[in-house]
Amino acid sequence: MVTQLKLGDIALDVVQKGIKNVHLSVYPPTGRVRISAPSRMSLDAIRVFAISKLGWIKQQQKKLRDQERETPREYLDRESHYVWGKRYLLWVVEEHAEPKVVLKHGKMILRVNSGTSSDAKQSILARWYREQIRVAAAELVAKWEPIVGVSVNRVFVQKMKTKWGSCNPGSRSLRLNTDLAKKPRECLEYILVHEMVHLLERHHNDRFREHMYQFMPHWRQYRYELNSMPLAHEKWAY
Repeated sequence: MVTQLKLGDIALDVVQKGIKNVHLSVYPPTGRVRISAPSRMSLDAIRVFAISKLGWIKQQQKKLRDQERETPREYLDRESHYVWGKRYLLWVVEEHAEPKVVLKHGKMILRVNSGTSSDAKQSILARWYREQIRVAAAELVAKWEPIVGVSVNRVFVQKMKTKWGSCNPGSRSLRLNTDLAKKPRECLEYILVHEMVHLLERHHNDRFREHMYQFMPHWRQYRYELNSMPLAHEKWAY
């Protein structure tokens, strides 16, 4: 059950459940605020906590609202698309063959059947991006498992609206956002390590940060790089 609190012109969604600590999140693209709190915590106590974080909340909301957005894609020739942080110009080649994506000399060549719609082109590219993540993630998991000292049972790749990745400690599975294939590879590596560390520590506390500094000393730099890049243009649903 979600309860909404108001602090001036800021609305906060409050979810109370069986957890030990309070978690505060500000989500793109507009800065929606969500607080997860222990069931035993009163709404008055949650309000006091939110007031103490009001400056930080406003700062995060401003950053999100000011952040650059990608322009809508129409999947036409010479349109810009990104792979691992590098810009490619799209060239659509119509032919009677299986759809295919090829990167060559700064071009992203999309081979499709004649008359393929923009939505279908989008789906073809989305599948291709997912495959890039699957291949890269498999290599990175093999690299980082012995370093972090954990085992990952499965990695899922999907379009995610509000986060770059997530971890399920119970099933020891990770979920990665397809859009990471558009960002520099170190951003994917940072998110993967971040989620693997959650297999050691579920919460973003001092122990979690100590692990991150131990395994990836420059993780804050990678996080800044990822969060300063343009957000996807589509509407975000919650």
